[in-house]
Parts: sequence; C-alpha cells; structure tokens
Amino acid sequence: MKKHIGKFITGAFILAFIIGCFIQAPITEAVGSLWSLLPPVIAIGLALITKEVYSSLFIGILSGGVIFAISRGSGFEGMFTTVVKDGLVANLADSYNVGILVFLVVLGIIVVLMNKAGGSRAYGEWAAAHIHTRKGAQLSTFLLGAMIFVDDYFNCLTVGSVMRPVTDKHNVSRSKLAYLIDATAAPVCIIAPISSWAAAVSGTVDGVNGISLFISTIPYNLYALLTIMMVIFMATSDIDYGAMKLHEDNARKGDLFTSCSKVYDNDDQPIRSKGKVIDLIIPVVILIVLCVIGMIYTGGFFSGTNFIDAFAGCDASFGLSLGSVGALIVIMIYFMLRGVLKFTECMDSIAAGFKQMVPAILILTFAWTLKTMTNNLEAGAFVSGIVRSASALHILLPVILFVVAIGLAFATGTSWGTFGILIPIVTSVFSEEIAAASATGEVPQMVIVCISACLAGAVCGDHCSPISDTTIMASTGAQCDHVNHVSTQLPYALTVAAVCAVGYIIAGFVQNVFVVLGSSVALMLAVVFLIKLINRRRNKSE
Repeated sequence: MKKHIGKFITGAFILAFIIGCFIQAPITEAVGSLWSLLPPVIAIGLALITKEVYSSLFIGILSGGVIFAISRGSGFEGMFTTVVKDGLVANLADSYNVGILVFLVVLGIIVVLMNKAGGSRAYGEWAAAHIHTRKGAQLSTFLLGAMIFVDDYFNCLTVGSVMRPVTDKHNVSRSKLAYLIDATAAPVCIIAPISSWAAAVSGTVDGVNGISLFISTIPYNLYALLTIMMVIFMATSDIDYGAMKLHEDNARKGDLFTSCSKVYDNDDQPIRSKGKVIDLIIPVVILIVLCVIGMIYTGGFFSGTNFIDAFAGCDASFGLSLGSVGALIVIMIYFMLRGVLKFTECMDSIAAGFKQMVPAILILTFAWTLKTMTNNLEAGAFVSGIVRSASALHILLPVILFVVAIGLAFATGTSWGTFGILIPIVTSVFSEEIAAASATGEVPQMVIVCISACLAGAVCGDHCSPISDTTIMASTGAQCDHVNHVSTQLPYALTVAAVCAVGYIIAGFVQNVFVVLGSSVALMLAVVFLIKLINRRRNKSE
C-alpha cells in the first residue's frame, strides 16, 4: 500500500487540476487560461504513475490537441492537424531541433567508435587503478562536468560516455550518475560567462551590456550555486535519501539499474585489446575543440567578431552539429591511421550509434511537441498575467518570480523559454530604473536579484521536469531509465529549491550579495548536516 501512495497523490493532483481548469475558465476559452498547463501536467503525472514515458508524453500531446481544437472549434480534423502537422512534423522540420538531433546521433557514433577501438575499456582500466572508491568516482564525474561548461547538451552526453565505465566499476547506480551529470550541466552552464546559456541570457535585456548583467547575476543565482554544494556533499558523504537510496543500495549489491528494463542496449561489437587511454582522450579533445570552434564560427568569430561576442551571438544547435560532424570525420581518420579500426568497422558504427540514441530522439521529439501544445494554448501569456498581478509586492517579487519560474519551466520543460518570458516582465516592472541605469551604467541590485531569481527558478524547474531537454540528455548520457532519473533526482532538487526560496525572501528585504549568499549557504549547510544526522540515526536503528 505504501508503494502506491505516491501514485494516488499524483492522480488526485491531476484530478484537482482538471477541476481547477473548469472553475477558472470554460474549455472553449482554454487559450491563455489554466487549461494551457494541463497537457504537461497530464504527461508528467502519467509518467510518474505508470513509469512509462513514451505513452505518457503522447497522451499529454493528444490532450493538448483536443483542448486546442475545442477552444478553436476546429473539431476532430483540427486536433490531428495540431498534433501531427503543427506538432510532430513542425518540430522535426525545425532547423534548431534537427541540429540537436544531428549532434546527438553523431555523439552516439563517436561513443561506439571509442568503445570498438578499446579506448573506453582502457580508460576504465586506468581509472580503476587510480580511482579506488565510490566517492572518488562520483567526485571525478562532478569535476569533469564542471570543466565542460560550454553547453549543457554537450556536457551531459560527453560526461556520461566518459564516466559510465568508471562509475559502473565502483557500483554507482545509473540513477546517481544521471543526477551527477544533470546537476553539473545546466547549473554550471548558467554561471559560466562563456557558455551557450550566457549567450541566451545576455540577449534578453535591452539597454544594458548583456554579458556584464549576466556576470552580476551569478552571486545571486542561488539554485546553481547551492546545487553544486549539494552534489559535492552527496558525492563525499555517500549518503542518499528518497528514491535514490533504494537505487544506491541495489547498486552496491551489483544492480546498477534497479528497474527491470535497461532501456539502452549495450554495444556488443568486438573491442580491440590494443586500444589505449589516448584513444578516448584524443577523440574527446577533438570533439570539444571542434564544437567550440563550430559555436564561435556561427557567432562570426572568423569574420572579425571578438571571442565573447561570438559566443553571445552563436547558434548553439548549428555550431554543435557542425563541430561534431567535423570531429567524427577526424576521429574516424585517427582510428584508421592508428590501425585500431578498419574502414568497414567505422561505417558499421554509424548505424550502431544511431540505434543507441533512438530512445533519446523519441523522448526529445515528444517533449518538443508537448511544448508546442503549451505554446499554442499560450501558457506563457497566462503565467505572465499572474506575475504582473503580483508585481506590486516588490519585496516578495524575487521569491514569487523564483516559484513561478520553477512552475513554468517544470510544465514546459524549457529553462530558456521560461526566462525568455519572465525577464521581459521584470524589465517592464523596473523600466524606469533600467532606463536610468543605461545612463549611469549601474543596474539596480533589485533588478539583478529579480533576474537571478528568474534564472535560478528556470534552471530548477528544468532540472525537475521529465520533459526537459537537459534532463532527457542526462538520462541518455548515463544510459539510465528516464523516469528513474526524474524520480530519484526530484527530492534533491526540491531540497535545494526550498533553501533558495528562503534565500530569495531574504533578498527581497536586503539586496546585499554577502548577506543573501552567506545566509543561503549557511542554511544549506545546516540542511545537509540534518540529512546526515537523520541518515546516521536511521542506520543505527536498522
């Protein structure tokens, strides 16, 4: 019975949400109302209840199509047009989305090549000789993730493919690996001035220097900073709670997956015994270098734009796909010159790499389509109206923005879309202060705090959401069941979010970075110490 309580609560919440939708507005007026958030609520709720992500996402998409068709009076035909043509087909025809899929598939091929060449095996043997503990394996994963801060997609897939053999060797569950990857992807990128995220944020505020404003938000980005603290604590203390505890206990006994289905097939191609650690390091370095070059190329670096501006103006999707395809060609040539792979083996790896990425491609396609449904129903406009009505409460505005950003990012699965909606609202609320700042060059602290709250909440909601691109990529990188990753990560993310909410309440009263960050860090330390104490007492009682 205990095991079904969560399902009952989730089901009751979905039912209560549907009743709330009818109370707030008739379904014929669904656009721009609470109805706009129902499709993601259904998809996420069903995923948590059934533990099956594909059908849950598809039912969420269908519900969005039905609601939109009823509100527009377009009938059965209009519903299928919305779902298939405007949803699935349009998203697979979108150049940005296709660029991400190309990058995903190419990275899958490169991973297969490294496995066949024996580079992954050699690295695993080297790591086993130098990394002797579970703590060391987890900290190494965190450090590698922190070093690859250029882009969150790139971070998730690269860290996952490199660190899987190491964490498997030390019996770290795939769910824990997925958490470590996810917690060092977006939270690291959102505080890195040279990243695709900095580029996205810097273009959202007119009249001020975007990169300078982004740097100013870093000390107030409590969720990113405290998540990094949480990851270090979880890695060094080897203490877990919530659903993750079961997965980690099972991993110590040799079951890395906990669930019956492994989701991802292992590549059973023959592995070359003469492969060396360099056969993993050189391909990864080539991939990183060429992807960075690809990104700054799309930003006009080779046309005279400086490095920072090139990053700020880059097309991450095109740059990553361009760099990864170039890297694939160079890596294939490298392996053939090394004599560890033949041309035919390199070609066979293309299909094998594509096959490995099919689960991620399916989930991403459905997630993008679900976002289209919420966009059609104007979820952003509905949330904007809520925030504008609360803008009179200036002191509580940071925490309100943080909570609203979490809800919007969780429901839509996009952090970029979330701060793209909320930051313009902040700028309109503080339009006079920002206009004055453009003359003096100094942005008021309250504006910085509120923008930071938007960014922090967007990353938090994105971190928790089963339909988030980054969450899907983390599952893919760890080759972990996606619902397992979401359910085990959620308690950790919510713990940090609760501390951040207190921090943003303080920030509303005292716009001083030392007070806000200092008190938040102190509270986070108190919480992790309490978690450790409770765990110790529980272990003694057992």
